[in-house]
Amino acid sequence: MPVLDPNPQNGQKKLLLVFGAMILVTVVIGVIAAIASP
Repeated sequence: MPVLDPNPQNGQKKLLLVFGAMILVTVVIGVIAAIASP
């Protein structure tokens, strides 16, 4: 029984959204770093 998942219906979708947001932030930081570097 998952501890971090109170409602299994929306739990996976929410986790996927958080994961996607983290990846998006990492990509944005990488792009900014690439542009900022000479």
